Amino acid sequence: MNSPNSSVKLVMPATANRPSANSPLVNYALKGLERCWLPKEHRWSHIYHLDGRASANESVPHSDVFYTLNVLLGMSRVADLPNGIDLSEIFHRNAMNLTALPVRTYAFGMALWAAAELGLPIPEQVNRRLKQILSDQARWNSFRAQDLGMLLTGVVAQAKAGEREWACFAEPLYRFLRERFGSDSGLFFDAPFGFRRRFASFATETYLSLACYHYGEFAGDASALVMADKCVRNLMALQGPQGEWPWFFDALNGRVLDFYEVYSVHQYGMAPALLEWAERYERRGARDALTKGFNWVLGQNQLARSMLVPELNLTIRSQVRERELKTKAPRVLRALKNAWLGAGQETLIDSASVGVRLECRSYELGWILWSFGRRTDLRNLSHHAAFEEMPPPSDGEPEPGRPVR
Repeated sequence: MNSPNSSVKLVMPATANRPSANSPLVNYALKGLERCWLPKEHRWSHIYHLDGRASANESVPHSDVFYTLNVLLGMSRVADLPNGIDLSEIFHRNAMNLTALPVRTYAFGMALWAAAELGLPIPEQVNRRLKQILSDQARWNSFRAQDLGMLLTGVVAQAKAGEREWACFAEPLYRFLRERFGSDSGLFFDAPFGFRRRFASFATETYLSLACYHYGEFAGDASALVMADKCVRNLMALQGPQGEWPWFFDALNGRVLDFYEVYSVHQYGMAPALLEWAERYERRGARDALTKGFNWVLGQNQLARSMLVPELNLTIRSQVRERELKTKAPRVLRALKNAWLGAGQETLIDSASVGVRLECRSYELGWILWSFGRRTDLRNLSHHAAFEEMPPPSDGEPEPGRPVR
């Protein structure tokens, strides 16, 4: 995987004189990932900027590593991988960096999960660090929801793959989740203690619900499945009128504190990953919620614009309040006010005050691979005309320095 540019040319399977087994959606994401590749570092980038700057890829090493592991997780579900990609080498190189860079705890959980799905060994030094984290239960009190969700999902995935040494951690992690992150509202708290606890994101709900589904099925524990289903049911009730998945919740009272930002990855990646489980356990309305959320990306949103960048095979990160493109302070203050004053349910604002964040992150495309790599039953989405191959510009590359409009 070498290239003098920031993108890497991978030969798609369909060029080998046979049709690709991948859906157009999956191939769209694979081609987009070519642009996010950092050839010297052998990983995918933190951000691909869509605002026309000369160097579109921005690297933040500890984030690159986590995003790369997330992409590899997605690639574990791809039927036809591009030629010339060495998943084992990329995994090993990036997993080794987990102990050298200031990564968040959840990155170790992603390494466990991706390694299990890919059937790859975890480097010994990463094994040792993981077992230190998992054996020190006092340290768990500092976990945020994503840390706990990723670790529990990871140890269950390893145990299901036959690595039984990890199974002993599953029940204690789930017990901690149930006792410290579960709430009467049905949504999950974001932390086990403290002021920040009640302020939960869509990611909070997704990662902990996924972990409960994984654990419940593995351990035959109905309580975990009930917790996951209750959270999904509440999320579906709070979905926006055009399929928007809200970003910020008051988990104590089970209501939306702020819809914005509305992230594309939630619409086409993370929500479908969660709702796949909900469909499996026959949660009524799960498929409709998935489809409605996905169609938001295709243009059925309050800006009436597609969130795809077909000439680059990328996606636009989010729709956001215009005045909050460069600062989160107003969002934080608004959430505090809504929570403590008990304001009514938050709604969408006037579209004239909504803009888009012109960037794409590699892990977002990885979630497409994970959520749709093995699905053959949603052809209205995976084979949508928006993902059919676009003819390249005359010079074979998009115009340099041209921002997305």
